[in-house]
Amino acid sequence: MNFSKWVSLIFILNLFCPTLSFSDSSSSSSSSSNGLTEIPKRFLQLAKRPELFDWMVGIRRKIHENPELGYEEFETSKLIRTELDKMGITYKYPVAVTGVIGFIGTGGPPFVAIRADMDALPMQEMVEWEHKSRIPGKMHACGHDAHVAMLLGAAKILQEHREEIKGTVVLVFQPAEEGGGGAMKLMDEGVLENVNAIFGLHVASNLAVGEVHSKAGPIGAGNGFFEAVISGKGGHAAIPQHSVDPILAASNVIVSLQHLVSREADPLDPQVVTVAKFQGGGAFNVIPDSVTIGGTFRAFSKESFMQLRYRIEEVIRGQAAVQRCNATVDFFTEAKLFYPPTINHKGLHEHFLNVAGDMIGIHKVKDVKPLMGSEDFAFYQEVVPGYFFLLGMQNLTRGRLESEHSPYYQVNEDAFPYGAALHASLAARYLLEYQPEVSFSERKFHEEL
Repeated sequence: MNFSKWVSLIFILNLFCPTLSFSDSSSSSSSSSNGLTEIPKRFLQLAKRPELFDWMVGIRRKIHENPELGYEEFETSKLIRTELDKMGITYKYPVAVTGVIGFIGTGGPPFVAIRADMDALPMQEMVEWEHKSRIPGKMHACGHDAHVAMLLGAAKILQEHREEIKGTVVLVFQPAEEGGGGAMKLMDEGVLENVNAIFGLHVASNLAVGEVHSKAGPIGAGNGFFEAVISGKGGHAAIPQHSVDPILAASNVIVSLQHLVSREADPLDPQVVTVAKFQGGGAFNVIPDSVTIGGTFRAFSKESFMQLRYRIEEVIRGQAAVQRCNATVDFFTEAKLFYPPTINHKGLHEHFLNVAGDMIGIHKVKDVKPLMGSEDFAFYQEVVPGYFFLLGMQNLTRGRLESEHSPYYQVNEDAFPYGAALHASLAARYLLEYQPEVSFSERKFHEEL
């Protein structure tokens, strides 16, 4: 770091330090080290204030009562904009139909983004409580209502320190994470233009509240879907020699697809091919004309993922032909985007360890075992350095929480201060510690589109 950057860093820390004042100010640590270390601790204290905590809880419950599916989050977006207006935070809207992009700081580089998804799931809530979903067949069963509340909480903390922020924090309220490719649409509209890094989180019902879990490298798999129609010739089950049986062909296809992982994939490179759909025939004594099968395939590297895609189609067509059938294969490349693997940036992992360790203690910052689930945050990571982590919310003294996408899913709101403070701290510390040499044209984003 050159002399001018050191001067800039010390100046900013001197601005932060009076705000982040503590009783143990007699510490002998340098102002730079002490100031950076204290920011996460102080932000957590702010997030735990009853007025801020209760406000986040209230926001989350309003959103939970009115769940909206991908690209339909109009009321959720309106609530977000109302709160940003109250805080005096400028934003762009609409972006990708219902998305909201807020800005805190100087309005100039460097830019760091923090993201929350907004959409709900098409399922009926079975939890009986005061704030149960009021929309039949729709439910926030993946914690996105909590994600929005925590990002707004972070915005409130950062806005209180806007004069000390050197650079710009970009608040990304994203639509349509649940299969709609909302992240991709946001990028198509230039949301990440000039952004140097992006952070995101997901609440985790199986991890202890007050803990965070993540790692460098792959933490989530790339995900794709496929459907195949295998066509033969129907006929009476008593005279199969006059038919071409697509059920037999489909059965051979399914068995052969399992060999792609067990016999073709590197055992040290986890992959999954699952056939979860099999439709064909409606009578006990009739061989149908066709059978439809479908499923998902997943891998932790783009190369393995694309190899699976190629081989799935080849195996389906080949095995169908062996049984004298024809097959068509659809990968839904337009309706259902391929989700790339979620791969955390190594440098941002070190940043995360430092910030989270300073806030909650390094013993509560743990490695996560990579999951075969997918997350569209990965689209951002293909464009800019990105980091995604899991926020624990389990408190076994209150009973075990159901997993995501369950109709009995519940959120432990005690996790909110940790999520809000981590969002704010990761962004603020990034802007203090990383001052890249950038020369971007001036951007205007104060108007509502």
